[in-house]
Amino acid sequence: MISFDELLQKKRSVAVVGLGYVGLPLAVALAKHFDVTGFDIKESRIAELIRGHDSTNEVDDEALSSSTVTFTSEPEALRKAGVLIVAVPTPIDSHRNPDLRPVIGATKTVGTHLSAGSIVCYESTVYPGVTEEECVPLLEQTSGLRFASGFTVGYSPERINPGDKVHRLETIKKIVSGSDSETLDLLARVYGTVVSAGIHRASSIKVAEAAKVIENTQRDINIALMNELATIFNRMGIDTLEVLEAAGSKWNFLPFRPGLVGGHCIGVDPYYLTYKAEEIGCHPEVILAGRRINDNMGKYVAEMCVKKLIHANATINGARIGILGFTFKENVPDIRNTRVIDIVNELVDYGTHVLVHDPWADREETKREYGISLSGIDALRDLDALILAVAHKNFSCIDSSAIAAMFGAKKPVVIDIKGFLSKEDLRASGIDLWRL
Repeated sequence: MISFDELLQKKRSVAVVGLGYVGLPLAVALAKHFDVTGFDIKESRIAELIRGHDSTNEVDDEALSSSTVTFTSEPEALRKAGVLIVAVPTPIDSHRNPDLRPVIGATKTVGTHLSAGSIVCYESTVYPGVTEEECVPLLEQTSGLRFASGFTVGYSPERINPGDKVHRLETIKKIVSGSDSETLDLLARVYGTVVSAGIHRASSIKVAEAAKVIENTQRDINIALMNELATIFNRMGIDTLEVLEAAGSKWNFLPFRPGLVGGHCIGVDPYYLTYKAEEIGCHPEVILAGRRINDNMGKYVAEMCVKKLIHANATINGARIGILGFTFKENVPDIRNTRVIDIVNELVDYGTHVLVHDPWADREETKREYGISLSGIDALRDLDALILAVAHKNFSCIDSSAIAAMFGAKKPVVIDIKGFLSKEDLRASGIDLWRL
């Protein structure tokens, strides 16, 4: 098996397969200690990284330009690697079943170019058993090597929080597991060179896989509870955020808030766990109930917007509704699995004209993936309603006067999903504000 000294002396390299939000920061950090190859099948992504720019904004241009990572879309470059870290997405399909095609494709590519004695470590979120039961046989088949004697595997789940400049790769404790003790030791040392927060050694690969998938499941369920409470309190005429502020004065009250649950983790990972649970004869109730609540929040927000318009005597058919924000969370360009699209689709079904403005989202990608043409902020005029869907820092300057200008002579109807706008400012100006 590859030794740590071989890596330190750069006789063998470390390869990171998949250079998105997870893989790129990892590759750049590891390159400070090892010879690192950054591989991605998307040639346009490799081209922009070679030019010294990261469109995900996870690595700044200066750090990227000074990095020694060798970026390539040529799989042959993987042959020199002693440790290959797979960090590709794990989405769900249209039926909300795990879509393992990116992991399977990456595994085939790695296996085809796998050298004897290497370690393949997966970071992608999967259900327990995928690494050993799905990936290992593929690696054997494509490499011609035997597991344990020809290569070993590990699993170290990613914990990247896109856009978070405080909780970074280096400051988040890393879970590491291996198919044997030697593999675990080496991976712990490799990750330990860049993770200052420490290493948690899991007793098995399946334990590490399960730990990852429940991290976001737990958050999903807690947010679902907040969303359910928000619908209840709305019926009672109570401001949910004021309730949460009051309850949060107790030291052990968990600070979750209602909202849309999208992105590539929280809105996806629970389905990986429930898929495996159903496969072994267990029927998860709490997890799926939470998913149903969160998946329906976009529809709920759209319905509340229409009700507010009716109360304002607005004509629904043809009503102009502006939406601020389209990415799955604030201050990131990531539009994967954004649930803002649920609001848009529901409002379009009501016959309204929806204008979406987001300074972070890529116009071409948004058009290609969702069929939506993003509008400039100046296009948000003569509105009948405004929905603040994503709390980008760019929107912090929007106050009651700016909102009033978007409506002209019409009575403003404002929906604030994130509780981002000043309630006191808007209501003092006579603006009808509804918060989730």
